[in-house]
Amino acid sequence: MSVTLITGAASGLGWAMAQHWHAAGHRLVLADINAAQLSERADQLNCPERVLTVSADIARAEDIQRLINATEQRFGRLDLLVNNAGITHRSPAHQTDPAVFRKVMAVDWQGPVELTLAALPLLRQSRGSIICIGSMAGWMPVPGRAAYCAAKSALTQFFEVLRLELETDGIHILMAYPSFLDTPIEHHALGKDGSTARHPRSMIGSMKSPEWMAILIDRSLQQRKRWLLPEPISRFGSLLWRLAPALYLRSVRKRFAGELR
Repeated sequence: MSVTLITGAASGLGWAMAQHWHAAGHRLVLADINAAQLSERADQLNCPERVLTVSADIARAEDIQRLINATEQRFGRLDLLVNNAGITHRSPAHQTDPAVFRKVMAVDWQGPVELTLAALPLLRQSRGSIICIGSMAGWMPVPGRAAYCAAKSALTQFFEVLRLELETDGIHILMAYPSFLDTPIEHHALGKDGSTARHPRSMIGSMKSPEWMAILIDRSLQQRKRWLLPEPISRFGSLLWRLAPALYLRSVRKRFAGELR
């Protein structure tokens, strides 16, 4: 049975992936900063011999090492690392406290990078896989999401370089780029002062379920795909930004006008 470590596993897409792979027989290491919710998820799965929960903040180096140590001590191996934990913000860049930028970058970029580096010895032994949950916001500018766009762009660039460097180790990397999913990340988005954003988010296209995305991610992993871009409208937006940037900017300014006040 594969050993799969998922960050941000207590809710949203992380929880959907945990349920999916638990049903498939994986042994799971579920990590999340929300200890209470994580405990509830373990009770729901009701399979203590195959599920280990670790309350951890991936922005803290000591928590990362504790998470890897717990995985090795419990299961002795790691086959799949899923960098899913993330946060976002909804605030104009010029009005936002720099502490918000530091927090978003720490969770969405620095955390996955440091966790992956800590997990590499185990992944080399198993010739395992890494999944990173990116965002189309890392491919094109989205108003009110400067730090989130920057973090997801940095995530893509780092792991594309890492992919090249790990080719001889047999480690596979899948970059998944969902667009708008019905998950708590937007409900807990930071505002310009670091408190929870009060205005509703803007969006383009339809809202998809995390369960739908979890199935696509697993299918792409089994097919050894390098990238998963499931939404046609996001792919179109990315092309529009590159081929007709002025038209793209007019469109997103109108769509996201409420978030720039």
